[in-house]
Amino acid sequence: MTKTPQTSLSVNLNKVALVRNTRHLGIPSVTRAATLCLEAGAAGITVHPRPDARHIRSDDVHALARLLKDWPDREFNIEGNPFHNLMDFVRELRPHQATFVPDGEGQFTSDHGWSFPQDAERLKPLIAEAKALGVRVSLFMDPVPEAMAAARAAGADRVELYTETWASAWGTPRQHEVLQAFEATAQAALDAGMGVNAGHDLSRDNLTPFLRAVPGVAEVSIGHALIADSLELGYTATIKDYLRCIREAYE
Repeated sequence: MTKTPQTSLSVNLNKVALVRNTRHLGIPSVTRAATLCLEAGAAGITVHPRPDARHIRSDDVHALARLLKDWPDREFNIEGNPFHNLMDFVRELRPHQATFVPDGEGQFTSDHGWSFPQDAERLKPLIAEAKALGVRVSLFMDPVPEAMAAARAAGADRVELYTETWASAWGTPRQHEVLQAFEATAQAALDAGMGVNAGHDLSRDNLTPFLRAVPGVAEVSIGHALIADSLELGYTATIKDYLRCIREAYE
């Protein structure tokens, strides 16, 4: 089983923007939230700008891209559907990573990964375009080991494992069975020559056991639970506690 030295924490700021958008006062500030998270030790910032701009807006993405230039050792990850609005951001801003997610335009939240071989041919040219721009490409994927070689053949550098099923199974009799699927999928991705990311409904409760079991997780992208915790603890204390959860997985 292959382990990375330590998993990086990327903070998804969509929910900060969602709260801000309920009024016209500009608070809470997405860039201020990003700054506080980076100062506390987060390795990167993630946003998922949807076409309806219901949370992160285009001007947020541009403001965060400018902010990240002052943090050259941190990463900017932009998520979205490459057949909707994602590629416009990739072409203009060239983030460190683009995470391709098969969302519908009005979808409530991400709830499934790409399907192979069905999606392979239409993804290949967009993956190649992003990589030619110097952008690392991660594909949002369900924990299906046999799909990993096909994702690599399409050109993906990494996969982001969709972890909602793990979060739902946490603390139930299905926990071990579900975790085994993630272990096998991550190992299949590593064997195919890809890096492994993970995200969706990870929390301070379920993060450490996930990272202890699943090999080679380079990055976790966490938004909902982390922002909810920040409402009670503040950004700085919350980031430090998530970093503790990651650190404990390697002790």
